[in-house]
Amino acid sequence: MKVAVTYKDGEIFQHFGHCEQFKMYETEGNRIVSSELVSAVGSGHGALAGFLKAHEVQSLICGGIGGGARMALAEAGIELYPGAQGNADACVEALLQGNLAYNPDTMCSHHHGEGHDCGNHSCGEDKHGCAGNH
Repeated sequence: MKVAVTYKDGEIFQHFGHCEQFKMYETEGNRIVSSELVSAVGSGHGALAGFLKAHEVQSLICGGIGGGARMALAEAGIELYPGAQGNADACVEALLQGNLAYNPDTMCSHHHGEGHDCGNHSCGEDKHGCAGNH
């Protein structure tokens, strides 16, 4: 199974739509076989589900995520584990052991007004109501 994690500095990055890097893990049974960092720069909100599908990801662990991204991931057949936080490697290990702490109801609640460009956010900015740590 291939698992992706929204990733920054060893931790789960807390805003899916602004994720610039994923850590992708190849797993067999309940152990990690290998992992690699993959840049998602330039993919943006709408394209990230397709990006993950193209990388043959079956499961995604992330922090906050919006409704549109949830639907796109579901359509791509990617199992979602939102609301997770902490060390990325440890969370993948926990998923494989069946004890990952996550919140299936985690949802970003921001709505973009006319003329709003998501590309103007930096990673340190307020994420408009997204769950998780920022």
